[in-house]
Amino acid sequence: MPPGLIRNLLTNILTSSCGFFYLCCRGRIMKNKLNIIVACLMAGLFLFTLKAKGEDMVIHEGSSVKFDYTLMVDGEIIDSSKDRGPFQYVHGKGQIIPGLASQLEGLKAGDEKEIAVLPKDGYGEINPKAFQDFPKSAMPKDFEPKADVYLQLQSPNGQVFPARIVEVKEQAVAIDLNHPLAGKTLIFQVKIISVE
Repeated sequence: MPPGLIRNLLTNILTSSCGFFYLCCRGRIMKNKLNIIVACLMAGLFLFTLKAKGEDMVIHEGSSVKFDYTLMVDGEIIDSSKDRGPFQYVHGKGQIIPGLASQLEGLKAGDEKEIAVLPKDGYGEINPKAFQDFPKSAMPKDFEPKADVYLQLQSPNGQVFPARIVEVKEQAVAIDLNHPLAGKTLIFQVKIISVE
């Protein structure tokens, strides 16, 4: 639990406990000291829960986060959540690229930020070993390969991944198996919608 949340919890418990304890003793609502202490602690926890669900909740591991984003590469918009609605994920579970996740940490609902993600923290650098030749005979008979066309390939374990045709040779097709955004610096414009 982040230090800010711990501080808020202790402050709320102490404040609520003192006030409620005073009312209980003065009005003699409860005579059993254990009941008074339990009631005070419950009141403090209740107030903390209300506050934690409010605007002071910051992104930390385990947070459920909704945010809008626009992604730009080389000055061109290539993706945006505006047409689909906010993107939702659980922070710290590896559901988004590391470079984006690390810079979202600590933000709260309403915050806006421009985030630059370097290739090493995004989809990696371009790997020269990911350029391979595939024999034309391995392609479907009705498929006519063309340069700069993307294919959806499937690995033996069923994982689907994109591949780009780089060159069509006489007997083979040269394919780039790097992620389409490998080697690119990614610029995200983000707005945090909610943090829970």
